[in-house]
Amino acid sequence: MVTDLYMPVIAAILPLLISTRGYSYLLAGLLVTSYNLTSSVSQPIFGWLSDKKGWQVHISVSVLISAVFIGLMGVVEPYPLLLACAALAALGHACFHPHALTMVSRLATSLNRGKVTALFVVGGNVGYALGPILAGAIIVTFGLPGLPLLVIPALVMAFVLRKSTLYPAGRHAPSRISPAGPVTFSSFAPVLTLFSASTLRAWAVFAAIAFLPPFLVLRGLDIFTANLVVTLMLLAGVAGQVSGGILSDIYGKKEFVILGLVFSIPAFGAFLATEGLLSLAALLVFGFALWSSFALTVAMAHELMPDHVGLTSGLMLGVAVGAGGLGVAATGLIADRLSLDASLSTIPLLVIGSLLLMLLVRYPWKSLSCQDA
Repeated sequence: MVTDLYMPVIAAILPLLISTRGYSYLLAGLLVTSYNLTSSVSQPIFGWLSDKKGWQVHISVSVLISAVFIGLMGVVEPYPLLLACAALAALGHACFHPHALTMVSRLATSLNRGKVTALFVVGGNVGYALGPILAGAIIVTFGLPGLPLLVIPALVMAFVLRKSTLYPAGRHAPSRISPAGPVTFSSFAPVLTLFSASTLRAWAVFAAIAFLPPFLVLRGLDIFTANLVVTLMLLAGVAGQVSGGILSDIYGKKEFVILGLVFSIPAFGAFLATEGLLSLAALLVFGFALWSSFALTVAMAHELMPDHVGLTSGLMLGVAVGAGGLGVAATGLIADRLSLDASLSTIPLLVIGSLLLMLLVRYPWKSLSCQDA
């Protein structure tokens, strides 16, 4: 959770960087691009190093790297150094997830992997939501020079991580990680299909987050209420992830992922076709259903390639999410050329594409396995 506090801080301070330092929107946007691109590209590299070489950065150090360089962005003024701080903060974030998810995967069993992975991912969602609030409180009180105070939560968490063990009684951390074998096409092909499905889903998610506020404003809501509606959708998504993690361990991960994708399609259509409370209810169902599958696809990737958990974590949380975010530009282009309504109407199409790919993933159906047994 603490690591993901720092992800949205750059976006939160952009208005001040533009107003106080005179940055153009391009230069301001490049700071976000530097962070996202570095994080997305480097996560599978750190994951591969963890799997193949046993090389890992301790998670307490990862948290501190992110915090220190995000904090420095409040006091560093030369733009090239600011750009470097964004990239270095992203490296801390990137080396955290493969290592942390490798630990989560070892703690989990086949009976609770969905729930354990979902709780880990939801912790990140909560941190992501709190980041702008914490940064905003500091900036309002101390201005940009107060941003280094964001290091305090990381220092506390680093101390806790150093003093605590993440392995329950009777289970010990391995003294040395055995290098993983080579990645073969037969083992990687199902993960590649899963990755492609997750990329389309991420595109749908980020398109909804980006373009729902202006769409709701056009419907007559003020900007605060519009963003509040999007926040409620995201909170419904958090509930969906927790529920999906728990229920998938009972009824099957692939089954629940497909069910979530199926339900999200008519829900979003109903949101577009209705207004008022009915429209809001449909949007909450959409958020709950679509987000319910997020952590499950990560857990599925771990089970498909158990010797390459670091690599698959980097792909699913790094590259897939980053590539999905880049797709939002195409959605924006549709809005420019046609209309905002037309661009939002493509979101169900993205989910349908994700659903079709998910059906092709070579992952066992738990319901069929139970029938065979």
